[in-house]
Amino acid sequence: MPPSQTIDVVHALILAILQGLTELFPISSLGHAVVLPHLLGWNLDQESPGFLPFLVALHLGTAVALLLYFWEDWWALLTSLLPDATDRISRENRYLLFLIVIGTVPAGVIGLVLEKRLAALFGLYWIAAIFLILNGLMLFGGELLRRRSRFQNLAELRPSQAVVIGLSQALALLPGFSRSGASMVGGLLVGLTHQAAARFSFLLATPIILAAGVLELPRLLQPALRPELGPAVLGGIAAGAVAYLSTALLMRYFKQQDVNALVPFGVYCILLGIVSLAL
Repeated sequence: MPPSQTIDVVHALILAILQGLTELFPISSLGHAVVLPHLLGWNLDQESPGFLPFLVALHLGTAVALLLYFWEDWWALLTSLLPDATDRISRENRYLLFLIVIGTVPAGVIGLVLEKRLAALFGLYWIAAIFLILNGLMLFGGELLRRRSRFQNLAELRPSQAVVIGLSQALALLPGFSRSGASMVGGLLVGLTHQAAARFSFLLATPIILAAGVLELPRLLQPALRPELGPAVLGGIAAGAVAYLSTALLMRYFKQQDVNALVPFGVYCILLGIVSLAL
């Protein structure tokens, strides 16, 4: 039986819940979205024109959840641009906003340049499985190589360090590498604590996910892809709700656990990648 090109509501909700859990956890939402249908034997065409826009819709739900969770941060960042915002906190917020902008540029540029080549990888489960293993090894490496002199205040980041973190998150353009995991490892390598690295990672992810949504979602309005629109909207809402809860859980976890906090996620990714290749 040929694979189905239309994602039904049940599959959409399962993938949405998975997206909400795995986008913020450093275990790669794209990797799971590619590997899971293969492991469960779903009759789903992951190379269809509507599959990538559907996944972007799920990511967009995640971005909205991040905006809602960090709304006070974003409000402070944006209001720091007002002419009368001249106090020290406003200056620090303007600087942090500048760091977010320059940290977003690398992944955005690489994504635009390599969009078509990278999109071809999303339907290859064995590629995602290999990248999941490499993602796990990256998390281990981040914990081993992180700087011992760590700081919590993001205002202490230098522009060059923000660019390093931004380049790190570009790895998530490959299915199997985690955006949050890669950027958190980048944060650890430049000296951030786990909690500060997670916060900067989540702030950094919001604009690039929103930009991807603006570019990809209009494709679902094409006549041939309109059957995907309903499941995509429903999935985006479900992914956002789960992502909000995941963010709260992770921020609490990284606040309490600042020694080898990424190791359990690394073990999980390596095991999932090996199982996926074996099956």
